[in-house]
Amino acid sequence: MGDDVLGRGSRRDQEIVLVDIVDDDDHDDVPAVRRQDSLYVDATRASGANHRGGQEESWARTLRLAFQCVGILYGDIGTSPLFVYSSTFKDGVRHPDDLLGALSLIIYSFALFTIVNLIPNQQAEDELISKYNTGKPLATLRRARWMKELLETNRAVKIWLFLLTILATAMVISDAVLTPAISVLSAVGGLKEKAPNLTTDEIVWITVATLVVLFAIQRFGTDKIGYLFAPIILLWLLLIGCVGIYNTIKFDTGVLRAFNLKYIIDYFRRNKKDGWISLSGILLCFTGTEALFSDLGYFSIRSIQLSFSFGLVPSVLLAYIGQAAYLREHPEHIANTFYRSTPNVMFWPTFILAVAASIIGSQAMISCAFATISHLQTLNCFPRVKILHTSRQYSGQLYIPEVNFLLCVGACLVTIGFKTTVIIGEAHAICVVFVMIITTLLLTIVMLLVWKVSIWYVALFFIVFMSSESIYLSAVLYQFVHGEYVPVAMSVFLMIVMTVWHYVHVKRYEFELEHTVPRDKVKELLERRDIQRVPGVGLFYTDLVQGIPPVFPHLIEKIPSIHSVLIFVSIKHLPIPSVDRSERFIFRHVDKEEYKVFQCVARYGYRDPMEEAKDFVDALTENLQYYIRDVNFYTTGGDQQIFRSTSYASSIAESFASYEKHSGHAVYAEEMLTPAESFSEHTKQLSGRSKHFKQFQVENMNMQKMEKVQQEQQAILREMENGVVYILGESDIVASPHSSLLNKIIVNYIYSFLRKNCRNGEKMLSIPRSQVLKVGIAYEI
Repeated sequence: MGDDVLGRGSRRDQEIVLVDIVDDDDHDDVPAVRRQDSLYVDATRASGANHRGGQEESWARTLRLAFQCVGILYGDIGTSPLFVYSSTFKDGVRHPDDLLGALSLIIYSFALFTIVNLIPNQQAEDELISKYNTGKPLATLRRARWMKELLETNRAVKIWLFLLTILATAMVISDAVLTPAISVLSAVGGLKEKAPNLTTDEIVWITVATLVVLFAIQRFGTDKIGYLFAPIILLWLLLIGCVGIYNTIKFDTGVLRAFNLKYIIDYFRRNKKDGWISLSGILLCFTGTEALFSDLGYFSIRSIQLSFSFGLVPSVLLAYIGQAAYLREHPEHIANTFYRSTPNVMFWPTFILAVAASIIGSQAMISCAFATISHLQTLNCFPRVKILHTSRQYSGQLYIPEVNFLLCVGACLVTIGFKTTVIIGEAHAICVVFVMIITTLLLTIVMLLVWKVSIWYVALFFIVFMSSESIYLSAVLYQFVHGEYVPVAMSVFLMIVMTVWHYVHVKRYEFELEHTVPRDKVKELLERRDIQRVPGVGLFYTDLVQGIPPVFPHLIEKIPSIHSVLIFVSIKHLPIPSVDRSERFIFRHVDKEEYKVFQCVARYGYRDPMEEAKDFVDALTENLQYYIRDVNFYTTGGDQQIFRSTSYASSIAESFASYEKHSGHAVYAEEMLTPAESFSEHTKQLSGRSKHFKQFQVENMNMQKMEKVQQEQQAILREMENGVVYILGESDIVASPHSSLLNKIIVNYIYSFLRKNCRNGEKMLSIPRSQVLKVGIAYEI
């Protein structure tokens, strides 16, 4: 490998880094290693990724965020008192002390499983991933290194980890069907208290109408109505808390004995198998915690802890305690405990707030499904669907029309089919417990690999949570045929879709990587005499960062002409929330500068929205102008130059310091996962090489050089004015004739069906149809 030559200049008070990788023959005695494409290294990193979240926030901001997250995070879990007791005692209350046992289970289950979400979850902690913490014990570091190697090199472990992750993801999406159904049906069911003549079917159809309205307004987004969420949920929590205090004082203050764990033991001793089965209703008290991860990143840890400790916990627990006190005197009202325990004078305000809170709780799960599918699509694990950003201010507010329609149909069918909250609650329970078990497994890996926690703390965490969740899971699975099969069937279907889509994408990526056009072949194509240079700019979209895709020579063979300026564009989604606009694009010349053929990588975080085609071209053009200037003003003597900008002046010093710390041995391998790594084994090799720094030389910015730069920049602008053509490779993926029957079914039938019924590339990139040039090519995988 060669020497890294760093240059420093100024652009908008930022630093310019030029990296040159050249061959070096001074190390012939060192074993050969697999060369890492330097453009790929930059494409998978953003220098500002880890410089977030370190600022101390004021208490005013903390209180404002705490108020906002009440409406966003706690809508679902805050409406659980509507249906927990009715789902727990399906056959009525057999013994008065059973209420104390159930209440004790609710209190301690709620405390145990919701407290997990208070674990710090912010990007600043993620810096620990890339830092070798010498303060940790040697055994802990060895264990973390072993875990890292296992996850990176063992194919079976990779596949199982992938399947577990998409199973939990599929369960969360399925939950977005069940949550609106059970929440709205529970709230609307209160009408029977004032209109006893209403039949069950009429309640169901009122619920369906409400659900249709709920999903119909999704296209307007939550930007404008979002400010109403927090006040409504806050009023709701205040109301149920006050009603809980009223019922406790009026009916039976003795229910406070439920804080004694003795009543849990007595409950199971008295009810035996029936007590164990009732756990499927108890776990509904913490439903909603399984989806909090999708919104936690929008708020600070302190604001979440504040709102959780002083808002959600006391209100919900007081509601459960008050209902138990009421049921001690009126056990016959178990089927509709919430509304029966509400004072008559408060019925209509309670009913209105219940419906509003249920809709908001449903809204949180629907938004979670949109965000999850958006992330899946950026990871190439879901078919292409139309994603609309409903807010100019908040990039996380999304709307996906196709998914919204399917969720609406699913929620309505579940409501019509099951009719009661008891059966829907059983189906809802299996989603909650499966997601939490998988979360425990994944969090255990994070504790070992990232946080490097003591093995004793890891073991304690795993034993306590896994044993508790396994008991709940066993109770849920016992009633599998009563309704739990519905979310399982939906999740299996989603898993098949995600697995097939990702599998074929990986295989296509591997095929293109194996058939990448060599550099000498590209040079030969560009130097052909029969090649015509047509006016304008061609943006050639490709998934490859590490070379030229095989569809390019196919295009030249069929149409021997290329645009005056040709840019191979790769869109790379990084596993960080956002990439600064100043770091969005990196460029490299494909060959000689006079050919005006470039490679460009556009980097996005998983929360960054894609620009419209015109805005994307404008930003690309602007950054290309800077690249042309910088590679002319700063010469490194190499033939491959990469430009990137960084907003952090310290990154240069850190780069020098990191190399100075090496003792002569380094690892040259990808640090980030590529799409191909999910199913394919990616071997990593070590090499020992010395790294040296050269003194970079900055040429004088004489008039001749400046004139040359200006001419090149004006030439690019002229070609932009001549028009931009978007070139898309339409690869027809078919199974190889010699492949297995399963592979043929997956590729030729399932994937083909999905692709024909999802959106095309130009629609996803918002490209005008009149400017699209599609190049067809067949791949056999």
